[in-house]
This record gives sequence, C-alpha cells and structure tokens, in this order.
Amino acid sequence: MKHHIQTFGQLKESGYELLPVKEEMRRNLITKLKNKEPLFPGIIGFEDTVIPQLVNALLAKHDILLLGLRGQAKTRIARLLIELLDEYTPVVKGTELHDSPLAPISKFASDIIAEYGDATPIEWVHRSERYGEKLATPDVTIADLIGDIDPIKAATQRLHYSHEGAIHFGIIPRTNRGIFVVNELPDLQPRIQVGLFNLLQERDIQIRGFNVRIPLDICLVFTANPEDYTHRGSIITPLKDRIGSQILTHYPRSLEDGIHITSQEAWVKRSESTTIIPHYFRQIIESIAFIARGSEFIDQTSGVSARLTISVMEALISNAERRSLLIGEKYIAPRMVDLTQSVTGITGKVELVFEGEQEGAFKVARALIGKAVREVFSLYFPDPLARSKRAEQKQKNVDVYQDIIRFFEQGNSVTINDTMNFDSYFKELNNVPGLQELAVKYIQPDSNNEYETAVAMEFLLDGLHQNSKIAKDEYAAGSTYKDMIGSIFTRPTRTHNDDDGEGY
Repeated sequence: MKHHIQTFGQLKESGYELLPVKEEMRRNLITKLKNKEPLFPGIIGFEDTVIPQLVNALLAKHDILLLGLRGQAKTRIARLLIELLDEYTPVVKGTELHDSPLAPISKFASDIIAEYGDATPIEWVHRSERYGEKLATPDVTIADLIGDIDPIKAATQRLHYSHEGAIHFGIIPRTNRGIFVVNELPDLQPRIQVGLFNLLQERDIQIRGFNVRIPLDICLVFTANPEDYTHRGSIITPLKDRIGSQILTHYPRSLEDGIHITSQEAWVKRSESTTIIPHYFRQIIESIAFIARGSEFIDQTSGVSARLTISVMEALISNAERRSLLIGEKYIAPRMVDLTQSVTGITGKVELVFEGEQEGAFKVARALIGKAVREVFSLYFPDPLARSKRAEQKQKNVDVYQDIIRFFEQGNSVTINDTMNFDSYFKELNNVPGLQELAVKYIQPDSNNEYETAVAMEFLLDGLHQNSKIAKDEYAAGSTYKDMIGSIFTRPTRTHNDDDGEGY
C-alpha cells in the first residue's frame, strides 16, 4: 500500500496503472506461476484435475462455473481467488462502487473528481473488501443482486427516478472491481437468472425500466450441485452459455488425499492433553466415506461430503476426550469402541435411498464402519479368510490367529466399555493369549506407548470380527467379543434402543 498517495494527483504522478479486474488477476496469476508459488493452499487432490482447468480459465479471463457435489471445496476455491487480486487498490474516497479515480463509473465519483480535480481524496481498499458472495435461494430478488430505485431517497433529494442518485445498489455493484460469487446457482429463479445476462455479456446493469446503464468491472464465479438440476431448479441455457468455463470438481481419489484433507480440517487438539491418533484410525474414517460413495443404500446423486469424515473424526476424538475427563487419563487416545459413538457424524451426512431407509440410518452407518474396519485390517494383517491350494500355506495362515480364536472357542470373552480406565482396558485385552504379540508384529506401535499397543490389540480383535472369525455384541457404551459358533445359539442382550429393534 502506498500510504503517501492520498490524492488523485499523487496517484497519476506515481504512474499507477489501472487494470480491469480479470487482467489484474491474470497478471498476478502469471507471477505466481513463474515463481512456483502455491496457487490454492489447502486445496488437496485437485493438483492434476481441477486446478489446471481453473488456471486456464483465469488466463483466458473467463467467468467460471464450479460444478460438483456437496463438500467438494467449491466455495473454498472461490474464496481463495481473492489472493490473485492486488493487496490494495485505490478508490475514490466515499464511493459505493469502488470507483477507480482513473475511470469512475458512478455519478458520485465523477462529480467529486469534477469538483476537486487532482485534489480528489482517495483511499486504499484491501482485497478482502473486493469480494462478495451470495447464497442463492428462491426468494432472492433482482433488487438484492443488482439494485432498485429508492423512492424515499428520490423524494427526499427531489430526484427523478431515472437519476442515479435515486438508486439503492445491490450486492453485485458494491463488489465492482472485485470478485462476486453466487453459490448454488440453480436455486435462483429463472427470471432472476435472466437478470444476469447483461452482467455477463455487456458488463453493465440496468435498473428497472429507466435508462441507467452502469458498466461494471467484475469477475463472476458460480457454484452449482448437479443434484439441483432435477430437485430444485436448473441453470437456464442462455445463462450457462454466457459463462466462459465450466469446471467439474470431484471427491478425493485416493485414501491419502482424503486423510490429508481430514487432518487439515478436523479439530483434534483438545485441552492440555496429548492426542494420539494411530494412522489406521485415519484410514478407517476415510474409508467410511469411500465406501459410502459406492453404497447401494446411499443416494449417490446427492454425494457424500468431505464434511462426513471431518465430523466422524471430531466425534471420535470427543468420545476419547470425554473418557479422558471422566477417568483422568493423561492422553486423549481413541479406541475402536469409540467408533460406535462416532455414527453421529455419519447419519446426518448421507441421503438414504428407499432400501437404506428400510434398514435405518443407524444400521447403515454401523455397516459402513464395519466395512471400513475390514478394509483397513487387510492393509496390516494377513487375510483370515485366505484360501490356498497349497496345504502348508493354508496352515500358515490359520496358525497366525489360531491361539486367539481358540481362546474364544473355549467360552471366553472380552468386554470393552468406552469409559474403562486404561489399566482395566489393557488388562482385559491381555487376557487373550498371543493378541499383544500379533498386534505389535503387524502394527508396530510405539513400543514406549502402551496406549498405542492396547488400541492395536482391540483393532486386531475387531478386524477378526469383521472377517467373521469371532462374534461381537455391541451395546450403547461398549462391546463384547466372543466365540462365533456360541453366539449363534445365544441371543445377545441389547442395552441400547435400535430403530428397528433388531440385533446386528
């Protein structure tokens, strides 16, 4: 910011060059590309897909439509575009439309410059003030976006309705020389979308039937969800035709990208305690979303937002924190049993199809968790269900879990409660012969941290259950692992209320 430049005359003497906003963004983008600077920090998984297309659109000075399902960072991308604006830009002091003193568009700014000339006072506006955003809803009007005649202002100042001074400007003109974003564009009524035609093509606005034309310098960005095209509305074809680039967003395409996003967004550092999150927990949580995006019980046209994994992670850590506060643990360390309490982060984030509604949201969420545990278990441990033509190989696979399975076949069980203190929790798990050795061998937790070892042991048990090698009864605040065969003949006692009253 050039603090010493306070008047129009000083600005001209400085050699300041006025650029249209899209040219300004293009220039700054080119500089960032040449300097290898990060363009959209915090946007993960779009490096080879969305971001190159976005860069192309900006280089072409296009208006942009970001099209994708919910939770695909469309709004975040739009908000990051302000980093491509100059940090500060000069405007005529007091103007509503961010008029440049070098090219004023409003009567107010023109009158001020005509009266004061080179002494016209200017002020420097930060780029954050050059960004406008509106969530489209069916009740949005042209007056909200563009503006309307203010009859009170006209009467008070004795102005004709066609006089610019009688206009109350909407949010788009007030973002002149900046970026304006319309979120969920299909929710705008068609007649309101028609009102944007001139803005996109001729770059001016018209107020009602009066001959007031104000040329705006603005970059327009729209976001839309394909689901909206059939459920709530559509983007009318002439408007879509005027938008320079349509860019398709997508969900993370790899587990590690999803983990990176969740780690970046989820709030896991709580109070003064140390939080321990084994990597396989992050993999399980991300796998829930990946499995949900292919589930027959979930409406795939609605999508499964990245917010699901963030909410599940935060719910998981919160349950661990609750236990830590209740029993005075020095660590906040999630356990497998805490995943049951994390279904609150799933049930509100997915839209179920008819079959899913029949099953019930809670049951579908539990099934997603179970499948995720099974998938991640296979990344660390030998497959308990593996079948080999070679007898010796088959015997080798069976022997890995033989002692653990025999323990349960003998009528023993392991009961885990989500408020057990660590000593009781670890002791209960250590009752299973060979469990600790096998967990340490394949998970390789920190040998100096018993919390990590204990959770790895519970993960191993849960993985065996998900592979149908041992049975598991789940309760409101805990679970019991036991023999698979014995459980077939013993009806488990439920302590929590299920939607359908059935055990699973």
